[in-house]
Amino acid sequence: MGEEIPGSGGKVLFVCSSGGHLTELLRLHRRFDSDPESLWVTFDTLQSRHLLEGQRMAALPYIGPRDLRGTIAAVPALERILRGEGFDAAISTGAAVATTALPLAALHGIPSTYVESVSRLKGPSLTGQILRHTPGIHLRTQNPQWADSHWKAYPSVLEDFRSEPTTDRKAIRKVFVALGTIQGYRFDSVIDSFLATGLANPETVWQLGYTSRDDLPGQVHDFLQPDEFNRQAREADLVITHTGVGTLVDMLASGIYAVYAVRRASRNEHVDDHQVELADLVTSMGVGIPVEGPDLTREICERAARRHVIDNARLDPVWRAA
Repeated sequence: MGEEIPGSGGKVLFVCSSGGHLTELLRLHRRFDSDPESLWVTFDTLQSRHLLEGQRMAALPYIGPRDLRGTIAAVPALERILRGEGFDAAISTGAAVATTALPLAALHGIPSTYVESVSRLKGPSLTGQILRHTPGIHLRTQNPQWADSHWKAYPSVLEDFRSEPTTDRKAIRKVFVALGTIQGYRFDSVIDSFLATGLANPETVWQLGYTSRDDLPGQVHDFLQPDEFNRQAREADLVITHTGVGTLVDMLASGIYAVYAVRRASRNEHVDDHQVELADLVTSMGVGIPVEGPDLTREICERAARRHVIDNARLDPVWRAA
């Protein structure tokens, strides 16, 4: 199982951003025998309310990528939580909120661990780099190739998945295009390429996030409720989505072999190019087809529609009972 996380079997303060960081931490936390009174601290979103139903949750105002002002503004709320009750551990998968929450928890004498995102194949994120130089923080990487005396290897959230061909090869009629919901970043390149394939039709369902368009056939949504998002993904003959770690884990856990469009900073689609690293991992694992937004083709779509994903964790009775 790799290096253990201190205190993870007790009452834990789980703290992270919503989106992929939350999805990743939820998948990781199923390995811990943590106390039911553990507390989740994240942003109040449709996703977080859905995923954390039945869990204790405290909401923070949204903190954007590299948002120093928002990170500092979260300090009073985090201090109230830490002073209000005792914890045996604090664990985070990022992003910016971890640079405040984990040092504060460590100052309160709580064993504090940062687990770097599985998407970071070549080294730590900016959050990880900051916490590497913060006293009292335990560090874990899900990519053992860059583990060292500071970063201890920890099993990846993706290690349970594999793909295989589908036995029922249907024509592609319904496509679900889900572009992620990161604020302030459009993703027109993949939309334009998909329209050029000729596969878009009145059955196509779009979740555009912040990429507003008025030239699309089918059902167009800015955001979908999590249950509806999952339903549309399961019912589609093909899913095209961005290469966000949360979306990736959700698709794999649902058995979906998707096309993963990569956001690029040079096209003003994200704050940096970390999705390229995750795309490389998806390729090496063979659990989807990553593609640059402008390079999406009909042939790629047809290849993706001929495979599906197996979640080996579902075969594990411990995970089934979680």
